[in-house]
Amino acid sequence: MKIRLHFFPLIALTAALALTSCNEYTRMQNSQNYDVKYELAKQYYFDGEYNRASIYLQEVIAMLKGTDKGEESLFLLGMASYNARNYDAAVAYLRKYYQSYPKGTYAEKARFMAGMALYKNTPEVKLDQTATFEAVTEFQNYLEVYPIGERSRQAQEMIFKLQDRLVEKELLSAQLYYNLGTYFGNCSNGGSNYQACIITAENAIKEYPYTTLREEFAYLILKAKFELAANSVDQRREERYHEAIDEYYGFTNEYPESKYIKEAGNLYKKARKHVGEETKTDEE
Repeated sequence: MKIRLHFFPLIALTAALALTSCNEYTRMQNSQNYDVKYELAKQYYFDGEYNRASIYLQEVIAMLKGTDKGEESLFLLGMASYNARNYDAAVAYLRKYYQSYPKGTYAEKARFMAGMALYKNTPEVKLDQTATFEAVTEFQNYLEVYPIGERSRQAQEMIFKLQDRLVEKELLSAQLYYNLGTYFGNCSNGGSNYQACIITAENAIKEYPYTTLREEFAYLILKAKFELAANSVDQRREERYHEAIDEYYGFTNEYPESKYIKEAGNLYKKARKHVGEETKTDEE
């Protein structure tokens, strides 16, 4: 019990300091001395208390506009919001900074960090990716203004990372069409889910030719073309099987060592049987 008693003075001191700090914070909130508030906001910022820094900066920013502290205060507000994970506010303040001070001391970093704030705010891949497109645009704008800037390589890397998300979203969409298969409730104007799968995958390859998911799209196109042929009316079936066979040749030429090569070969053999081109080798 005696050992525990030694902790009471320390606890009391900690509580007293916390109360003093709280009282000081409340007192300064009511102060009209904006220069002091600004310096206190900077201290909170550098101490990592970003929410408190943001509160003070929001109070003083209008009064500091036009002064030598106006530019810095706006940038710090954007960065404090970013570090506090208030990304919507960070984007707004950082954009306002580089628009108000296009040649400012922090203009390059503000543009880059606006892109980072948008990146941090992007949703999971299966959801709407409007925010991802916006982030890509922000980094592209940064590169247009600072093609050899301090963060140009990072900006390009972020664009690639964001594009990977967009490609993955397209792959999920194409796979969804394929999985819906012959469900006609999702089709209109005589189309089919397999056709939608093919179009979605082909457009993704055209838009993102260097994606690491290119092989996944190519194999999905091959499968969808085979299923499209299998579910076609008699007048179109043979023609579409030939298209599936052509797709197989294209796939194996581009990916001769694909992990899907066996499955692709099985589809090819089935397609040849349907068009009467099976050979002795195929039968064996």
